[in-house]
Amino acid sequence: MAISNLQIAKLLRSVSAALSLSKGDNRFRIIAYDRAADAIEHASSEVKDLWDDGKLKELSGVGEGIASSLDELFRTGKVKHFETILKDFPPAMFQLMEIPGLGPKNAFKLCKALGITRVHFAVSKLEKAAKTGKIAVLEGFGEESQNNILQNIDGYKNRSHRLLLNVAHGTVDAIIAWMHKIPQVKQIDYLGSLRRQASTVGDIDIAVATDDSKKVLTHFTQFPGKSRVLEAGEHTSSIILPNGSQVDLMVQPPQSYGSLLQHFTGSKHHNIALRELAMKKGYSLSEYGITPLNPPLTSQDANRRIDLRGGNPQERVIFSSEEKLYNFLGLDFIPPELREGENEIELAKLHQLPKLVELSDIKGDLHIHSDFNIEPSHDLGTSSINQIVEQAVKLDYEYVGLTDHNPSVANHSEKQMLDLIKKRTNFIRSEKRAIYVFNGMEIDLQPDGKRAVSDKCLQELDYACVSIHSSFRQSRKDTTLRVLRGLDHPKIKFLAHPTGRLLQEREGVELDWDQIFDFCVRNHKWLEIDAWPTRLDLPDVSVHEAIRNGVKIIINSDSHAADQLLFMKYGVSVARRGWATKTDIINTCNLKQIGTYLN
Repeated sequence: MAISNLQIAKLLRSVSAALSLSKGDNRFRIIAYDRAADAIEHASSEVKDLWDDGKLKELSGVGEGIASSLDELFRTGKVKHFETILKDFPPAMFQLMEIPGLGPKNAFKLCKALGITRVHFAVSKLEKAAKTGKIAVLEGFGEESQNNILQNIDGYKNRSHRLLLNVAHGTVDAIIAWMHKIPQVKQIDYLGSLRRQASTVGDIDIAVATDDSKKVLTHFTQFPGKSRVLEAGEHTSSIILPNGSQVDLMVQPPQSYGSLLQHFTGSKHHNIALRELAMKKGYSLSEYGITPLNPPLTSQDANRRIDLRGGNPQERVIFSSEEKLYNFLGLDFIPPELREGENEIELAKLHQLPKLVELSDIKGDLHIHSDFNIEPSHDLGTSSINQIVEQAVKLDYEYVGLTDHNPSVANHSEKQMLDLIKKRTNFIRSEKRAIYVFNGMEIDLQPDGKRAVSDKCLQELDYACVSIHSSFRQSRKDTTLRVLRGLDHPKIKFLAHPTGRLLQEREGVELDWDQIFDFCVRNHKWLEIDAWPTRLDLPDVSVHEAIRNGVKIIINSDSHAADQLLFMKYGVSVARRGWATKTDIINTCNLKQIGTYLN
């Protein structure tokens, strides 16, 4: 059965929701389904492909029981055990849960009270009920809840259907691996917003350098992961994937491949500015090369070719690489991440573009969740400290920092929290490992800015970060004061996922960034780029502004499993889009330097 990762994740979350409403069900069983859903949604490969290859159990977060259920799903199209769990709940309930802020309990109550049963009309019926005041009168809701539901429905309806960056990467990597099966592919690259590493991606474009376009395009349309072929042409072909995404592949001879890459990578504004520059120099640009507006062209670098699209012969300069094209126009090479139409062309002309940070510059990761059970306020990680260290060694890191969520405030006294933190501290420090492990913690910021753990607890740690996990709709002033108060302690080193946004799910909080930047610079605090694919937070625009104001940035994976340390590359992409250099990023420092910063 063909089923996408997103559909599988939704199914597992539905099972988790049903179990959470069933009396006496095991809490850890519910958590297992949620973890598996998260792991599958953010997997870099299609789970169906892993199942085909017999590698399903290699996916972190998917235990033997859930793997067995998925095996049944792929074989038969259904899971009898899931059907038994879900049969007592209206299908509309699971649809309503996709609206931000609606959990299983309230979604079930609304379905029951308002008679909403059918999936296809669930959201529209709920919206109508809210607009006519029928939700406000229900027990446990009220006017404020009704207004929040209306706002969240608007967000749900306007939600983008673009792909998250890691999903797009996984899709393209599978296609590129397929294309490399034939020798006619000399070079292959993705294009557009994916090559610029935007946080979300629409349809996917791929370029191939080849001397045999027919063979390459035919092979592309035979990609086994497609749903159907949309078009098969002489220079381009298009396929549709099971998730509805369209993938276009374009071909060009190797000697003119650089023009194709450049033409389909930059944003609209970047390409307009580049065309204007070319016109001032007497040239026109296309995906085939640079043509003089007043031929003949006398440059010694010119290569004379017949127009690749047919028609009359033209004089054209062609380029095998983008570097040669930019240099021909008097510019330094502009990295794809900067091609957004700001002032990158002017700076490239003046040889003043920054040398952007590279993934290889990163020396460690200071926001990681382990499976040490500190009875946290939020989710546990799924990997042991030793598994995390093992993965970090493979990445050539010098250190990691464990930042499990603080113990739940609701379920523990201050003494109990301190005892749990001491126990975890002793465990971390009890063993010498291949790289250094810092003892950190991610601490909830309560609505008034008070930290979820006491100063006495903080003294047990090497460092901590603070983050917002609730009350996202406070005023800009109140949220700013909340953050500043939370950061105001020597042990607190950075604000984690600063805006609290979740891509395609939730907007970030409003903050007075001038105040935040000023506080960070004066008090040596950092802002995080959280590399988790649904966050990518701080956003690139804010990263650029923070750097201009002298704020240091830290890039972390926020991983909840050892293999998720690989998410670091997405954080580095955000940093590059934010014009960050190596010196702007704290965790490009070696162990000795970072130890000084954390003291």
